Amino acid sequence: MGNLATPEALLERWGELCRDPSLRDLPYKIELNAWGKVEMSPASVQHALLQSAVYDELKRQLPNGTTLTECPVLTNIGVRVADVIWASAEFMERHRGLSPLPRAPEICVEVFSPGNVKAEITAKTRAYFAAGAEEVWHVARDGGVRFFDAGGEKPHSRFAVTLALPDPATGYP
Repeated sequence: MGNLATPEALLERWGELCRDPSLRDLPYKIELNAWGKVEMSPASVQHALLQSAVYDELKRQLPNGTTLTECPVLTNIGVRVADVIWASAEFMERHRGLSPLPRAPEICVEVFSPGNVKAEITAKTRAYFAAGAEEVWHVARDGGVRFFDAGGEKPHSRFAVTLALPDPATGYP
C-alpha cells in the first residue's frame, strides 16, 4: 500500500504539476490523492453549466467575498479541486498567493459528474470539513442542491443564498 504523502510532499507535488507545461491545456480536472498520485476527471458541458450557474449565484448573492471555480484545496485525502468555492475576504487575505489553499474556504461545492460514486463524494465532503469548510454543497446532475455542515444535511445554507439552478437536460442552448 505505501505510506500517505505528507502535506509538504503534496504541496511540492502540486507545484510540480502546476509548472508542467504538458498539463496546462488538458480537458480534465487534475487532483492528487492521499499518496500524491494524479487523478483526472473529464469535463462535460452539463457539468460546466451547473458549475457556472452556482458561481454566478454565489458571486451575485455573496459579494463580500471571492467566488472561484476549480479551486485546489489541501485536505487529508490529498489535493482536491472543489468545483466552486466561496471564501470571505478575510479568508482570502490570510491565504493570499497560496496554491493549493492550505485550508478549505467557508463554502465548497461539488457538482456531480457521471463518474462520481457516493463513497468518493462522501470522502471529499469529510475532507473539506476536516480542512475547515463551514458548508459543503452537493449539486446533482439535474440541478438539485443539498446543503451540509459538519453536523450533517441541512434544509438550506446558513449563508444568505438561494439557488435555483437550471436542469441541464433542458437548461442550456
